[in-house]
Amino acid sequence: MGTVLLAVLIGVGVTTLANVCTTVYLHRGLSHRAVAFSRPAHVGFKTLVWLTTGIKVREWVAVHRKHHAHTDTPDDPHSPAVSGWFTVQLRNLQMYRRAAHDRANVEKYAKDLAPTVWDRWLFDRSWLGLLIGTATLVVAFGWQVGLLAAFVHVNYYLAGSAAINAIGHHFGRRPYANSATNLQWLALITAGEGLHNNHHAAPTSAKLAHRWYEIDLGWFVIKPLTWMRLAKVRLTELRLAATSRSTQHA
Repeated sequence: MGTVLLAVLIGVGVTTLANVCTTVYLHRGLSHRAVAFSRPAHVGFKTLVWLTTGIKVREWVAVHRKHHAHTDTPDDPHSPAVSGWFTVQLRNLQMYRRAAHDRANVEKYAKDLAPTVWDRWLFDRSWLGLLIGTATLVVAFGWQVGLLAAFVHVNYYLAGSAAINAIGHHFGRRPYANSATNLQWLALITAGEGLHNNHHAAPTSAKLAHRWYEIDLGWFVIKPLTWMRLAKVRLTELRLAATSRSTQHA
């Protein structure tokens, strides 16, 4: 197998792992409390998020909760309705960093996630997590494959995250009355996040697929974790937000 092809496959694999951790742990678990994790699962997910993305948990949760509190208004950290979908796609990281580095946002929207000693000494050092993650790839696969795989991963992860906020609030189906959209192809490459209209309709649901033909890869991870008692789903039934209604027959 050629160096480039191997690096691409590894990069896609690392991004898939990062996407699963993002949607299952950061999004459904911490941001919306739709899933509770056992201590080993919590530590495992947090470590993998740190190694694959360098994300500071409190910052990500705060930005996402603010997005839900002010969806597609001028106070939304990354709204295509305000800035245009193409601008959000290109500048999503910059928009995220602006909101994430606003201490007032973090204190307001993530006050339930007080920093721990481990956060202060380890997990809040984003550069260290990314350095260790990249070094692991280099040691495991050699410097050429490792660095190229890291390059593929970073670009794939950032592009997919941006697409959820940009394309996922502009193009696609809206079975529920909210400004987000459903795109199955986007859901397949982001572990379920592309079913974004469903999520905004029922943000406390751990399962983003609401219909038999929808595929939510994140749920395929959550369900086995519940069988092993590493996770517990808060709601077993679909509970729509008060402002949501189906438009299927409208």
